[in-house]
Parts: sequence; structure tokens; C-alpha cells
Amino acid sequence: MQKPKHHILVCASFRTGGDPQGICHKKGSLGLLPYLEGELADRDMNQVAISSTGCLKACERGPVMVVYPENHWSGTV
Repeated sequence: MQKPKHHILVCASFRTGGDPQGICHKKGSLGLLPYLEGELADRDMNQVAISSTGCLKACERGPVMVVYPENHWSGTV
């Protein structure tokens, strides 16, 4: 597998112990993963990876995602 040019990290708010207690999870952040995967596939953007993460500590802006290597943060997605 080639190293992706971009990596999208979507906060899933999973905390220590695996409990989904954060704002992002409660606001449906996990639903973003299949949506983003579909959008990237439709656009043939195969150099972008998508992953869910633990809490990104930006709860006031949740749900949040960040795109690397640009370090571009998006809130209330």
C-alpha cells in the first residue's frame, strides 16, 4: 500500500476504556466515515486515507475532523 498524500482523522470520542462518551460521537461523527469514503471513491481520490480517532480534545467544536499533513481542522461537520 502506498503512503497516502492526505489523511483525514475523524473524532469518534472514544475514551479510555472504550466508552463513547464524547460530544463528537453523540453528534454522529461515526456516520461521517462511510460518507467521506463514498465521496472520495466517487471522486477517485485514492491517495486519501480516513480513520476514526479517540477524543481530539476539541469538544466545543464537535464533531471535528483534521486533515494531515495540512493540519486543517474542521468543526461542527
